[in-house]
Amino acid sequence: MVQYHASFKTKSSGTGAKKRVTRDKILANYGGFFAKPKLDKDAENEIREVKKGKGGTIKVKLKHSKFANVVLKDKTIKKVKIITVSESPANRHYASENVITKGAILETEAGKARVTSRPSQHGVVNAILL
Repeated sequence: MVQYHASFKTKSSGTGAKKRVTRDKILANYGGFFAKPKLDKDAENEIREVKKGKGGTIKVKLKHSKFANVVLKDKTIKKVKIITVSESPANRHYASENVITKGAILETEAGKARVTSRPSQHGVVNAILL
């Protein structure tokens, strides 16, 4: 479902009366669909989708991933394989569906890691080892 991000809200005048909204919803204020980046153990390559935004911006949406860039205890970054998504703060059902979101706890080959990037908007999975 696409979200509507309105910049205007109902305001009140000095006397407390509500001011009317002077314009309708416009297409520029609608957001996009949630990419729902999933863990795919069987895929050979990670699948990404490039979307054009307003003003010529480009967003890279991650569709399927099997690796994460994890910051280890000695401050080195290593690309490790994701085993499963153990919990997700965005939605409790995402863990059973293996959907990767920001703040999700991943079981990796290096240990448990928390996702710090936004995979559906950045196109990569960055995580910190717990």
